[in-house]
Amino acid sequence: MTRTSKSKPPTARRAARISAVQALYQMDIAKADANVVIRQFETVVEEGGGDEDFAIEAADKTFFAELVRGVVRLQRTIDQEVDKQLADGWRLARVDSTVRQILRAALYELIDRPDVPAKVVINEYVDLSKEFFDQEEPRVINGVLDQLAKKHRPGELSN
Repeated sequence: MTRTSKSKPPTARRAARISAVQALYQMDIAKADANVVIRQFETVVEEGGGDEDFAIEAADKTFFAELVRGVVRLQRTIDQEVDKQLADGWRLARVDSTVRQILRAALYELIDRPDVPAKVVINEYVDLSKEFFDQEEPRVINGVLDQLAKKHRPGELSN
């Protein structure tokens, strides 16, 4: 999974979201255990790791762990919900793994984090998707998240 270097340094929550998407990607591709990935992340943060384009130590460690564990806990529900929003003939399993992890993390927040406004969730994950993609993926993610937000947070978004 390759990030592009386009944006300013992330806030603590944005850094946690980027790290969570990367951790979920690692879990998906390498079949890594969530607790192992979380411990690896915490070790990198403690040692001041990360790459030159992304200061991982800026990430909110608690929020990161909540995102990863929350996606794992709700993954079956999340995947079913996302599948319903994808175009006919598409299933979440067919979608690029990075897109899949972005959608999973975002929907987790929409379902289980009412403290984060729906507009913030959508904006954060669409912006995050632009870190990885230049093409149509951010538009697809925006469309799917908009529909999911209307379902899970009725009244928060203007129609």
